[in-house]
Amino acid sequence: MAVQLNDEQKKFLLDKNFVNLATLMKDGSPQVTPVWVDFDGKHVLVNSEQKRVKVRNMKRDPRVGVAVFDMANPYNFIEIRGRVVDITTDGAADHIDKMAKKYMGQDKYPFNGPGDVRVIIKIEPEKVAGFSR
Repeated sequence: MAVQLNDEQKKFLLDKNFVNLATLMKDGSPQVTPVWVDFDGKHVLVNSEQKRVKVRNMKRDPRVGVAVFDMANPYNFIEIRGRVVDITTDGAADHIDKMAKKYMGQDKYPFNGPGDVRVIIKIEPEKVAGFSR
């Protein structure tokens, strides 16, 4: 069941904070990747290349977890458990440029290779917990 994030939780996602994204491998073991994050008002957004292990994992099993640490004080964090509700190429190329601006101060994402296909992963939060000092 989806939950709404409060303003403080949304700020974690909208600020320049990194996320550790946990997906499940075929054998059930966890796979964790640091990623950039965004928020559309309802979904946690992650941008990736379609060929990545984490994308294959989420297509097979939509259950994920994200841990967002406050870059200014890593003792402040939120954990979001949820489900992937969409993986789309629509708008993904523009979105990675938006993320490059947020995280790198660059207008264009500089690491796309020939043939790379970007996807936006939309995660619906189901449970949110956190800690603040």
